[in-house]
Amino acid sequence: MTSPPIGRVYGRRRGRTLKGKASTLYATGLNALSVVLPEPPAELNPTTLFETAKTATWIEIGFGGGEHLATQAAAHPEIGFIGCEPFINGVSSLLVLLDEQESQNVRVFSEDARLLLRALPEGSIGRAFLLFPDPWPKRRHEGRRFVNPEALDLLARALADGAELRVATDHAILQEWMPARIAKHPAFVLVDHATVRPEGWAPTRYEAKALRAGRRPIYLAYRRRSRLPEF
Repeated sequence: MTSPPIGRVYGRRRGRTLKGKASTLYATGLNALSVVLPEPPAELNPTTLFETAKTATWIEIGFGGGEHLATQAAAHPEIGFIGCEPFINGVSSLLVLLDEQESQNVRVFSEDARLLLRALPEGSIGRAFLLFPDPWPKRRHEGRRFVNPEALDLLARALADGAELRVATDHAILQEWMPARIAKHPAFVLVDHATVRPEGWAPTRYEAKALRAGRRPIYLAYRRRSRLPEF
């Protein structure tokens, strides 16, 4: 099945009504952190998004409640982060976490992550995270899964040579689907396949939920191959 047109986001945009601090921060703080894409063919230089110089830019695609992204941001203040998440409640949760830990190195893109990847300069991203994505388990919805040739092409273009792609899932279908499709892409080489969260991988609420239910996630790490020909 083909993937949805770029810019088309499936799934819920909003859950329960935002309240308290989450509502206030979403209304007053999101605008300053939002990533605005330039009109094509102009590209978005990620180094210009942050007030202080960063050694690299990392992205998380579908950050959920933001726990992983906030933890990584706190652990790596020298890195600039872009989190992609269209779910309003997830964005508001991240804003609360960033406010509490006073992180200044995160920016938010609330639309289809493929739009961001397409706008980034080639080789501009030092690491990418795709953790516990929506499995879209029904056969007729397979095309909605993020790991598909089009998205992998965009990731491969945006990632720098040697950059790491981290992928995790607890869903039985995706545990076969994602490794099989990434293995077919010439830009990525598998460097680690674990069933226990490796050191340096921050936990997420989805991982905790899976473990409580008795599901064992897999954690995959890939390296972006060099663009130079190998001899």
